[in-house]
Amino acid sequence: MRAGPVGFDLDMTLIDSRPGILATWAAFSQETGIPVDVDDIDARGFAIKLEDELLRWVDAADVDGAAAIFLRHYATLATEGTTAFAGASDALACVEEAGASTLIVTAKHEVSVGPCLAATGLHADRIFHFVHGPEKAAVLRQVGAAAYVGDTPADMAAGKDASAVAVGVTTGAFDEAALRAAGADHVLASLTAFRSLYLAARTRS
Repeated sequence: MRAGPVGFDLDMTLIDSRPGILATWAAFSQETGIPVDVDDIDARGFAIKLEDELLRWVDAADVDGAAAIFLRHYATLATEGTTAFAGASDALACVEEAGASTLIVTAKHEVSVGPCLAATGLHADRIFHFVHGPEKAAVLRQVGAAAYVGDTPADMAAGKDASAVAVGVTTGAFDEAALRAAGADHVLASLTAFRSLYLAARTRS
């Protein structure tokens, strides 16, 4: 692995945001009366932007208002239900110890990132929010990222499109086969294995 910044996805990669997200969708549905299928959202792994998800449930003209309602609930529920995954803090730390910068590259709104980081105590050198798919690849390419770590096929594709090492973790909704099929160079069961992978890759470079 070449020297350079290492990017991490946030939801279901660094943090277990599932309880807070699902609770927020339930609160959103209760307030608006919109019959959101929370199980369907859960099964798809929170792999798209909020506004794109909302298009499944509301008319396009209502998306902005619906997003505001969701984010209002999430500001509270994220802090109550979100935890860092095992190994998350150490994964960020080992990159910094090697002299490289850490990035969080996430589809989350900026207003949602803060409560999640506050709840988990995680931090990164730079945060890029509200980017997904090819947008993530553009960010990774722009900063010359050496690797990108994520839990979805779209994350793996973004890493490969940016000529970065794509590292998948199966802590989200997608298994190793799905991540490999999307281009993952490595797949980990959790971030507890990231330090050894990263240091070995740096040694070989």
